Amino acid sequence: MKTTYYPEDDILEIHLNKKPVAREISYGWNVNISYAVDGSICEIVILEAQEKGLYP
Repeated sequence: MKTTYYPEDDILEIHLNKKPVAREISYGWNVNISYAVDGSICEIVILEAQEKGLYP
């Protein structure tokens, strides 16, 4: 797992594995989840992460 935070845009990316992304689904306006072909989660992207209290 690898986490990347972009402070200038307040975006948090959580990379769970290196499988290729097959589809992405938005859950609300600020959370996007990327899935692999086998249905496992590859990546989670959270917009306004610090503002929402999800990143210190």
